[in-house]
Amino acid sequence: MTLPTIDIQHVTKRFAEHVAVKDLSLQVPPGTVYGLLGPNGAGKTTTIRMILNIIAPDQGTVKIFGEPASASGITNRIGYLPEERGLYRKMQVRRVLKFLAELKGVTGKTADTRIDQWLERLSLKTSEKDWGLSKIDELSRGMQQKVQFIGTLLHDPDLVILDEPFSGLDPINAQALKDTIVDLKRRGKTVIFSTHLMDNAERLCDSVCIIARGEKVLDGSIASVKEVHGTRTVALGLAGDGMRAVAPILADKSLVLRADDSNRYYEIELAPGADPQELLRRVVASGAAIQRFEMVQPSLHQIFLQKVGADHMGIEEGMSGHG
Repeated sequence: MTLPTIDIQHVTKRFAEHVAVKDLSLQVPPGTVYGLLGPNGAGKTTTIRMILNIIAPDQGTVKIFGEPASASGITNRIGYLPEERGLYRKMQVRRVLKFLAELKGVTGKTADTRIDQWLERLSLKTSEKDWGLSKIDELSRGMQQKVQFIGTLLHDPDLVILDEPFSGLDPINAQALKDTIVDLKRRGKTVIFSTHLMDNAERLCDSVCIIARGEKVLDGSIASVKEVHGTRTVALGLAGDGMRAVAPILADKSLVLRADDSNRYYEIELAPGADPQELLRRVVASGAAIQRFEMVQPSLHQIFLQKVGADHMGIEEGMSGHG
């Protein structure tokens, strides 16, 4: 039997009177992309810090590669990108990266070769410009994040942990990061990242764990999670001012538990016992021009709302802000 890369069993962590993580158990299989999801203050970063042995749990066990998280040499197999970014701003990019590589035991020509490869791969070295020769504070924020991401990977870790990796990235840099995560999985690496961005998690993750108030509320593969929650969701697309016509229908709690306006269509969660055919009949009777009416699997965003609730999503609505 293959050991999980990460095995957390009944872990609890308190800070004074605050319980940051409560009786958390989860397993991350090797060679997968695993999403640790939740609103602000859910306990995601605390969980990551226990995995990294930065802090110790008050109760429970954390094992990495089958060994206790405190075991000698474990951290050399891990690459960690913290949510709080930090680089030596007055140092040259290449010198910063070589310093980070040396901390993990990569020195000399090997470090230089890997730095060149990563700079080229993430478009920090082109025929026109080698940003590796620039100081950190001469780079844009997105470039600085890519430099720190490179520093996370220079020692070729078996486990890569990314805490809110997409925060502040523009679409081009975010895509470069996504491509790299997919490539890491192809190479047999295990990637775990925390995020509040459900669309990124849905596209990238094999499995997810949703945490709220320090407790696990959902854990499983994307496919199984959607299958469990996928029987009560309707995608409704309307033309023109059809939204106004159906507003009273969507407000009927005996028929519709929740309606999420996704701009191009509504993602509707039916009320318990409600008949989707009754919803269709009433929408047709309203005179609205229907472009789409389909029973679908809910999005991960919708599942998150179902399991956690919009009132527990932190200060920013719609999964925006920091997780």
